[in-house]
Amino acid sequence: MSGSVSPLAPKTFADMPPVRGVRMATAEAGIKYKNRTDVLMMVFDAPAAVAGVFTRSLCPSAAVDFCRQNLSGGVARAVVVNSGNANAFTGVKGRAATALTATSAAEAVGCATGEVFLASTGVIGEPLDATKFAGVLGDMNARGTEDVWLEAAKAIMTTDTYPKVATRSATIGGVTVTINGIAKGAGMIAPDMATMLSFVVTDADIAPQALQALLSQGVGPSFNSVTVDSDTSTSDTLMLFATGAASADGQARVEDASDAALDGFREALNAVLFDLALQVVRDGEGARKMVAITVEGAESDAAAKRIGLSIANSPLVKTAVAGEDANWGRIVMAVGKAGEKADRDRLAIWFGDIRVAVNGERDPAYSEAAASAVMKEQDIAIKVEIGLGSGTATVYTCDLTKEYIEINGDYRS
Repeated sequence: MSGSVSPLAPKTFADMPPVRGVRMATAEAGIKYKNRTDVLMMVFDAPAAVAGVFTRSLCPSAAVDFCRQNLSGGVARAVVVNSGNANAFTGVKGRAATALTATSAAEAVGCATGEVFLASTGVIGEPLDATKFAGVLGDMNARGTEDVWLEAAKAIMTTDTYPKVATRSATIGGVTVTINGIAKGAGMIAPDMATMLSFVVTDADIAPQALQALLSQGVGPSFNSVTVDSDTSTSDTLMLFATGAASADGQARVEDASDAALDGFREALNAVLFDLALQVVRDGEGARKMVAITVEGAESDAAAKRIGLSIANSPLVKTAVAGEDANWGRIVMAVGKAGEKADRDRLAIWFGDIRVAVNGERDPAYSEAAASAVMKEQDIAIKVEIGLGSGTATVYTCDLTKEYIEINGDYRS
């Protein structure tokens, strides 16, 4: 965790209500960090439906492999998360660490190992000594409570400068349900997904297959539209759990994601995912500015997103933002290299409300002072009109500062 909190951090944290059906506890295991919590345990006293989305990295962590294997069962009773060590690229030792953790959690909660889900974040390539926390899982289960969401978010941080929490409520068939989420992530952030762990829990009663469809759809405009540094982690894990506790209020179980009863829930879930994803970008390592890049008029939405990410991931664009330099030529460069159709002579570019380029050249009314004023803002909007079709997308990133290099130059020490 960095010494100073990101200037883009939220001024206040959401007041996180309890979610019926889940209890949590945190512990200090000393995996990497001293005098701070680094293990989180979530317990579902009744079986919860589970859905998950994971990294597309071809070098995934042992914990990601373990979760993928258990996801088909559709049921969760416990989640164990550690920070400080990613348990990735750790071979046989990594698999042994997940097996020990899962067995210890299953014994603590009284469930099968197939109902346990694991996540690890931190240094890649270092063996994880799971004995440091496996022995305390019984105690964590015993003292777990409903009201520790902010503490839970703190326990999973690595280089994050603040905990990330979000909450929304919705109604399903007239019954009010709650959706709470936590996330961690600050660097190695790029679709799909990011060095990103996120756990979202609702007391709604929704079947696993419907839950999975909701999550898979919701991740597109949120976690898969953010990038800090173009690097995709080995450990990305986003999990959604439905405890079903709202059934006690008369909420009828929903089996199909397309059921109209889920319309309000889907909107609330997507809002939680988007809220958490933006908090991750706003905590980008060394970040001082948040940038929203909207691409319009591309051949397709997918093409618009690729162009947007080409701009968002360009070190030259990101350093220009850091230097408050309205260097729109770098936007032109990033559009041109994206590998999608573009016509130089149809291109138009805006920084905020200021159109800086049009019809393939500098805007006749261009004002360096006006464009520079936009770049001095903390939140900057960049818009690019491709002029070829109706494809549109918005992606989110941050600037690239000297502090990013300092943080990552000595991350392991």
